[in-house]
Amino acid sequence: MFHVKRPVVLPVQVAAQAAFGARYPLAERYAALLAGSGVDRGLIGPREADRLWERHLLNCAVLGELVPEGAQVLDVGSGAGLPGIPLALARPDLSVVLLEPMARRVEWLQEVLAVLGLAVSVHRGRAEDPGVRDERGGNDVVIARAVAPLGRLAGWSLPLVAPGGRLLAVKGASAEQELARDRDAVRRVGGAAAEIVQCGATMVRPPTTVVVVSRLTQRVARPATARSRKDR
Repeated sequence: MFHVKRPVVLPVQVAAQAAFGARYPLAERYAALLAGSGVDRGLIGPREADRLWERHLLNCAVLGELVPEGAQVLDVGSGAGLPGIPLALARPDLSVVLLEPMARRVEWLQEVLAVLGLAVSVHRGRAEDPGVRDERGGNDVVIARAVAPLGRLAGWSLPLVAPGGRLLAVKGASAEQELARDRDAVRRVGGAAAEIVQCGATMVRPPTTVVVVSRLTQRVARPATARSRKDR
């Protein structure tokens, strides 16, 4: 009988130092803010404070494996800055914007970014808002974690992705079921291809599960029955 050899997972702090490099002290500061004012102000639950590194910071930082160098990244429904802030800490080459609709969360994110001194901006709004699409569209990569079911998320987020870019949706054990259920819906809103990828095999266990959706390089064709006024 053959056995599949699992990758050896680094101890949490060793993995964190490897993931964040010279910015590891900033990652520690961010973790402290999450466990402190983040809990006090309802950004994360109190039970999350004891598992911040493996469940949140590292789980998000390993998304960098799927993001090209120098990419423009939009974090949809950022909440407590997850996954955008860990990704920005691990990948200083990226240009990251956090998109969040709730004023109290936006305020907290701005405070955190000021403390960390990160060149990351926060935009208040919803992905589906026309104004947000006009102002924040054309991203190389859009990322999202625990925001909405895949079909709905794709409908909101793919219009914010540049043609040929990608949506990275961090999912859990339901990833396969969501993709099977929503694949057609994803195609209808411009998803050219979708696949499930696991990141951070040596950093976190279980690895981070991501649904990667590529956006079509051209607009979705209108149905043949839909004619413009000029056609009539």
